[in-house]
Amino acid sequence: MENFFSILGGMGTMATESFVRLINHRTNATKDQEYLNYVLFNHATVPDRTAYILDREKENPIPYLLDDIEKQNLLQPNFIVLTCNTAHYFFDELQAATTIPILHMPREAANELVRQQTTGSVALLGTEGSMKAGIYEREVRQLGFDVVIPDENLQAKINHLIYHDIKESDYLNEALYYEILEEVVKRLNCEKIILGCTELSLMQEFVSDNTYPVIDAQSILADRTIELAEKFREQTSK
Repeated sequence: MENFFSILGGMGTMATESFVRLINHRTNATKDQEYLNYVLFNHATVPDRTAYILDREKENPIPYLLDDIEKQNLLQPNFIVLTCNTAHYFFDELQAATTIPILHMPREAANELVRQQTTGSVALLGTEGSMKAGIYEREVRQLGFDVVIPDENLQAKINHLIYHDIKESDYLNEALYYEILEEVVKRLNCEKIILGCTELSLMQEFVSDNTYPVIDAQSILADRTIELAEKFREQTSK
């Protein structure tokens, strides 16, 4: 197979399925041959990224991710898509292990704030590991935006939604999701909300009539993936 990209996913698997579904549904195709070429690494057994960030005594996921990069170096895709937000904590080390460009999901989401002409404060929602590591905070602050980080009580609700409801129970708890968004808008007075966890993106995909001002990082990544893949396809067809 030529002219393809690779997806480094499986963290978690249902969220990766959501990402693949997005790129397939958003690709402008009327026949099989017009869909995009890609290879999916659904590496479900990568150790928990948040657990390691919070406690270095836990198993380190980086050797697993570097092994995936090594295998993708053999395949030589046009680019790599890393679909786990928290895994971007290791982005620099992963990119240093390959000459193949890796799309940076938090950076793409932060750039969307500029495209939407955001002027007020921005709330960041994600795993506790992502929050502690500043994966999104660094990208958003570099663009000059005021950042709001969830306090302990709000983060506990986010953790419950991500880990207990979605990851453990495969339950899209719409009521809790809206409760979190309402608190961010009304109590924290934020203009935009970045969904910096793919489980939250999975939640966003299936909720009905969401009027809250969210920027879904996975959705943005899907759009950038399609744009870049189509650009490579156009270049090779000339």
